[in-house]
Amino acid sequence: MAANLTFAYKARDSTGKATKGRMDAASEGSALARLRTMGLAPITLAEVAAGTGLRTEIRLPGLNKRIGLKDLAIMSRQMATMTSAGLSLLRTLNILSEQTENKQLATILGTIRTDVETGISLSEAMDKHAIVFPPIMINLVRAGETGGFLEKSLDSVAGNFESEAKLRDTIRSALAYPVIVLIMTVVAVIGMLLFIVPIFEKMFVGLGGELPLPTQILVVLSKIMVWLAPLLVVLGVAFSVWWSKNKNTERVRKVVDPVKLKLPVFGILMTKLAIARFSRNFSTMIGAGVPILQSLSIVGETSGNWVVESALRKVQESVRQGKSIAGPLSLEPVFPAMVTQMIAVGEDAGALEQMLAKIADFYDQEVQATSEQLTALIEPLMIAFIGVVVGGMIVALYMPMFSIFQYIR
Repeated sequence: MAANLTFAYKARDSTGKATKGRMDAASEGSALARLRTMGLAPITLAEVAAGTGLRTEIRLPGLNKRIGLKDLAIMSRQMATMTSAGLSLLRTLNILSEQTENKQLATILGTIRTDVETGISLSEAMDKHAIVFPPIMINLVRAGETGGFLEKSLDSVAGNFESEAKLRDTIRSALAYPVIVLIMTVVAVIGMLLFIVPIFEKMFVGLGGELPLPTQILVVLSKIMVWLAPLLVVLGVAFSVWWSKNKNTERVRKVVDPVKLKLPVFGILMTKLAIARFSRNFSTMIGAGVPILQSLSIVGETSGNWVVESALRKVQESVRQGKSIAGPLSLEPVFPAMVTQMIAVGEDAGALEQMLAKIADFYDQEVQATSEQLTALIEPLMIAFIGVVVGGMIVALYMPMFSIFQYIR
């Protein structure tokens, strides 16, 4: 396919109001056709260099806003609204590509609009950007296109992503405080060992006498930290690079994900989050008419935990053999009895979608309540932790001061 060209246009809408803008198209004829599809009567149309002058996009590594769930939720909600209002898909995509605040998403929407204009479906165009659009979104859109209820599918996507984004924000707010406090404590300890302890050591050595044991331990740690701190920085950077490349591999997830669910304090929260995500995604897929086996595969991939994904593989095999969903789930410790019993009732009553939605709502509330409890519990514990660590170091540094006058004599 030939590379798209950029055209600047001036046109009038159905009310006679003049408007202007830019668009990408394969040729001038395609640009004119798109303007007519948008309900605009072209006045002028001229090819321009893409991204020239003040419109040039400045890209700095790490500073460009990435596409998140909130961006996708807003896009899906707007697309559903415009589609239900009778706007054509091409016009909807054109409006979204122009008004979306996330520049990266706007560029991708422009590419999707061009692909749709060539005759391929919206789901196929999205599938070309699978790194941006999750499998659940692509499959829900495909189901909506096939069944003729694209608006409903997009609403389901928006609702699903909004709930997921809310859950993620809840988890981040619960984890933010202890993580920040822990980092500040570590930095403070390393800073004291590198810069404060050596000054006190020189002063005490000049006075003579033997240092107390806690102070001696600090002095030893200070000398070790001189070479340990750079080593820790190098190891941290190396681990970050390795983790970014391997964190999604199965061999790593097999080890890390079960540990997440068994953590002393946060394991319960992680388990409830995994169940909430599984229930909501599964309910959404079934409601959109996606086949059970395909839904289970997609829900497993998007569950975010290898333990849940492994359990759903067993469920797939059970369903493939004509058996139930609840049976294999009841054998997995990660799924509480209440969840498997409600799923069993939903299967028997033909109301699996509604049961899964109720489970998701229940665990959404559980995640919220658990997060609030953890926050209330962690704050005093972290304050006590800082007091013991930093306060203990300060006491150890000033212990020789108690006998300083004896050293002077």
